[in-house]
Amino acid sequence: MIKTLLRSVAMQLSLVVLSGISTGIAQELPLDEKTTSLGKQYTGIVRIENASIVPDFATPWNAGLPRGGSGTGFLIGKNLFMTNAHVVSDSNRVIIKKVGDSEPLLARILHVAHDCDLAVLELEDPSKFDDVEPLEIGDDIPKLDTAVKVVGYPIGGERISVTRGVVSRIDFLAYSHSAVDYHLTVQIDAAINPGNSGGPVIQDGKVAGVAFQGYSGDVAQSTGYMIPAPVMRRFLKDIEDGTYDHYVDLAVSDFPILNPALRRALGLPNNGQGIMVGSVNAEGSADGKLEIGDVLLEIDGYPIASNGSIDIRGEKVNMAEIVERKFAGDIINLKVWRDKKPLDVAIELKRFLPYLISARQYEQRPEYVMYAGLVFQPLDRNMMSALKLSNIEVRRFFGYYVADELYKELPEVVVLTTVLPDAINTHLEGYAGGIVESINGTNILRLKDVLPALDNEAAPKDFTVIQLRGQGRPLVLEKARVPGAQVRIMSKYGVREDHYVE
Repeated sequence: MIKTLLRSVAMQLSLVVLSGISTGIAQELPLDEKTTSLGKQYTGIVRIENASIVPDFATPWNAGLPRGGSGTGFLIGKNLFMTNAHVVSDSNRVIIKKVGDSEPLLARILHVAHDCDLAVLELEDPSKFDDVEPLEIGDDIPKLDTAVKVVGYPIGGERISVTRGVVSRIDFLAYSHSAVDYHLTVQIDAAINPGNSGGPVIQDGKVAGVAFQGYSGDVAQSTGYMIPAPVMRRFLKDIEDGTYDHYVDLAVSDFPILNPALRRALGLPNNGQGIMVGSVNAEGSADGKLEIGDVLLEIDGYPIASNGSIDIRGEKVNMAEIVERKFAGDIINLKVWRDKKPLDVAIELKRFLPYLISARQYEQRPEYVMYAGLVFQPLDRNMMSALKLSNIEVRRFFGYYVADELYKELPEVVVLTTVLPDAINTHLEGYAGGIVESINGTNILRLKDVLPALDNEAAPKDFTVIQLRGQGRPLVLEKARVPGAQVRIMSKYGVREDHYVE
């Protein structure tokens, strides 16, 4: 739910994917013991090596920075291997290595889901796995205080390793790969290290989850997290038609109703049931269906406790878990308390895209327009992380884009991010970092509006006029000098194309 965007920033900063943390040292088992100590089923667990190109949002015309890393994956069907999305993000080349075999096998990504940090790969030549049995995925969430085994290739090792532990918590936490998505998560105390990412967590011979993240530094010791089977199964169900359609969202915020006086004022019994709707985001699934002040009593027949939890098969989980298992177009049924009367509300679910401004994006070439040394880019987390913009208005739009429904005003926020110094733009450097309001009298609502506005025939004949939000004085450029300056600037700063807009 969107309320999760407002949760602790400290939590988001401390949770990291397993390629960047270490919570203990696993005991590796020799390769020649793989069929005796580990069992034949573990021959379906593979080492994955990824060579990637990470886009450079500070200089978006550049090809990007080469990176490399490794993780774990496992066979789930005929020539189908599951791993984490962060293991293969921004991939340029993916290699799979079989247990006990150093030969690199070329693989390709079939589907990737960055919102739940899962991916499915296939081999170009799967013949080496013709006699390997896929690992079976379990049906539900493992119980608290039950034993699990984590299998993978931690610390970049070439030999498979196994660590053991117990399930210590079931929660609804941030997935650090995207930085904004919250899903069902299972905490385990098995030693999990960098390289374990994408590896199976096994219970009773079945895959109970996928190892994927933990805490950085000294925040917590011997604490790791796995993506549980329900999230895995939802991902696999989603891609059955050949396309990943992403998660849906109610797009509301809520808060507990614990005060007895408030419950009496609302006409509710003091039975610990129900949470109050704090906001309903415009253009979201619940827009026009729910109202601020509504009390949610049940979701798809499950009673909602005052802390927002429901009971599924004896486990207390966040009520959002019901939404989690739905797909675009599915209906969710709510029992609502409004004006001291019960009301049944049915809501058709869909994605809520404005939250993506705060999400880390992958496999996307940075969009930009460069005009006379002025570089225009859409506002998102990747750009903010690269450029560290301090403009108050930019930071307001970035931080409160969803909470204040600023997306209704600007569907895409366009920022003048950089001024590449040249004679044509002298003394304009101080404007860098501002939000573009208009160009030649045309309001800029998206990056794709920039090029037509620059070429607007109704614009002033001799000058290009750019107005930034909150700036009284506009930027003015001489049009006649632009073509020569464009060639000169592109040559000087190595700009291969003056724009890239999807």
